[in-house]
Order: sequence, then structure tokens, then C-alpha cells
Amino acid sequence: MPAERTASSHPLYLCAPVNALVEGIYEENIPLAEIKRHGDFGLGTFDDLDGEMVMLDGDVYQITADGEAHGVADTKHTPFAVVTFFEPTFRVTFEEAMEYDAFLARLDDLLPSPNLFYALRIRGRFDLVRARSVPKQHNYRPLSEATAEQHEFRFEDAEGCLAGFYTPAFMASLNVPGLHLHFLTQDRRRGGHLLECRTRGVTVEVQMLHTLELSLPMTHDYLTRDFRRDTAADLEAAEK
Repeated sequence: MPAERTASSHPLYLCAPVNALVEGIYEENIPLAEIKRHGDFGLGTFDDLDGEMVMLDGDVYQITADGEAHGVADTKHTPFAVVTFFEPTFRVTFEEAMEYDAFLARLDDLLPSPNLFYALRIRGRFDLVRARSVPKQHNYRPLSEATAEQHEFRFEDAEGCLAGFYTPAFMASLNVPGLHLHFLTQDRRRGGHLLECRTRGVTVEVQMLHTLELSLPMTHDYLTRDFRRDTAADLEAAEK
């Protein structure tokens, strides 16, 4: 590993394991004020699965089921968020236009190892972004069922930012494995969970993370749930 690409001293912080979300536990009531103690960059969702979360530069945005992004107060609650203090280890510019599969392959080539965490901030122009958000849900409904009702959006000739993380496959019970990215337009008014994109020219900033900090909820729902069932297939279905 090149000397200039050493891992960050900042940990990756999860306020709950993703398996709790997969099982339909959508009301952990963790305030954003607590999340911000652990990072200024990240993603997640809100209580009752009420939209997609993007955190950039310490500001949190809620992307609702109509694709609109709204700034939210620190008193807002989340059942699942992943954050870190963003300090990129290295950056690379992709000047050429790329279809989605080629873009994913280039990102994969950038990562020195599949066995670390990475935070990624990708800014620039996109010929196309296809994204989604999910309408507000009832607690206990499995995530795979909730995302079947997702609302999809297309952004063409858009300038904006993809923000998110890469998680090793063996950490699938804690966080979404592989790449998990949310999109926010440059004016921070629209966005969603990334489904597909076509880039025109973007700058990719990568932060290598080798330390994980995990909080386990203390709610009755979490403490009494049996997580021994394999939820990997459910999570994969929900991500599509």
C-alpha cells in the first residue's frame, strides 16, 4: 500500500446494525445531534423509513418520496445512519464519460483492498442519475417489502454529489456490503439512493477507514428481536 494512502484515524460510526433495519425496526429514536458527534459526512434514513439521508459538511438532508431534499434539524430521529469525519486519503478525476458498469469498475480499481471500509465523495457532472426514495412506512414491515414501493427519479445533465461508503462483504450484517451511495444535486434540492448513473466528468475522493465504532440500540424492539435468521438475501433485494 503506498505511503500516501494510509488509513484515516477517524472511525466509521454506525448507530445501529443494518440488520435491524432489514427486519423492519424503523423507530430507534436516535437524534441527529448524537449522530453529528461522530461525523460530518454520511448517509442513512429517518424514523419510519421516511426518506433517504445525506450528510455533507455537517448538514443533514432528508430526501422524501417525491425526490425533494430538505434540510433537517438536529432533533430529527434516525434508526440507521453511517457517518465519519471526512478527510480524503486521495482523489482522482475521471474526465471521460462512463456508463454505470464502467464507472463501478473504475471505482473498484481505486480501492487498495476489499477488506477495508472506504468513504467516497464523488462530485461533478452526470448525464444521467437514476435514484429512489421510499414512502414513510409502518414499523416492523420488512425492508424488502418497503422498497418494493420505492419512488424512482431521473436526473439528466445534472451536477451534484454522490456520497457514501464501501463495506467489506464479511460485514454484511452491520452495514450494506459493497458500494452504498446517495445522490444530492449541486443546489441540494433533489436526490435519492443511487440506482444507476452515467458520468460525464467527476472527481472521486476516497477516505480509507480501518476502525469501526458501532452503537447497539437499547429499545425494546431491538433487545427482543431474534437476529439469527440470515437476512443477506433480504438486504440484497432491498438494495435493487
